[in-house]
Amino acid sequence: MQEKFVGVDGNKIRYLESGVSTESIILIHGLGASAERWEYVMPMFEKHYRVIVPDMIGFGYSDKPMVDYTMEFFADFLKDFLSTLGLKTTNLIGSSFGGQIAAEVASNEKNTVKKLVLISPSGVMKNTTPALEAYVMAALYPNVEAAKTAFEMMTGGKKVDQKIINEFVKRMQLPNAKMSFMSTLLGLKNAEITNKLPRITSPTLVVWGEKDPVIPINYAQSFVSSIRDCRFYKMPNSGHTPYVDAPTEFFKVVHDFLK
Repeated sequence: MQEKFVGVDGNKIRYLESGVSTESIILIHGLGASAERWEYVMPMFEKHYRVIVPDMIGFGYSDKPMVDYTMEFFADFLKDFLSTLGLKTTNLIGSSFGGQIAAEVASNEKNTVKKLVLISPSGVMKNTTPALEAYVMAALYPNVEAAKTAFEMMTGGKKVDQKIINEFVKRMQLPNAKMSFMSTLLGLKNAEITNKLPRITSPTLVVWGEKDPVIPINYAQSFVSSIRDCRFYKMPNSGHTPYVDAPTEFFKVVHDFLK
């Protein structure tokens, strides 16, 4: 994967890119994450697609301007990012908060999103969960012990690669990282996606970890029943990030859908 930078609306945005196919996919990470969250499935996808993985504005090593990080802000950013790269149509794959952004764009830009994959998307759950609370605390007070606890809760108790924990702590200590995280969290509380889901016309796949403790799988029904052309896959024994817990199975399910 090549590390690249591009200017979007006056902000410096970092992204990773690989693959030479004319068929592109955009991988959109979740709250507080970065492009590296997809590192276990990038090598599989790059054999079949042009893979583009941004650090969303406000996260990772992209700029973190002092703005209100609302869902509309992120959706506009993603549209401008795609336009800057010259992508008129693409496949969008979004996880958690990234899934909500992808759904928002797909509901408004019907000609832009070829196919849509949502992994445990936010936007419907209004109550917090212990795993989400632990993750928020780890972001606000970033240290290895707090991050380890949060990530192990997110995976349902499975062992987490120490590199993931260390990189999360490092990113959350960057200037303005906590500000953009909290602003996004507040913006998500006021963002309603349910009434926009029926407007999505792109063929859609919803993937949910069977043991997701962050956004429990029972919230999947709201997406599956509201999107007109929707398929559902339950990832057995996976937590909030099945592309980390079971990357090979995740890739096969998504690749079969995209084909």
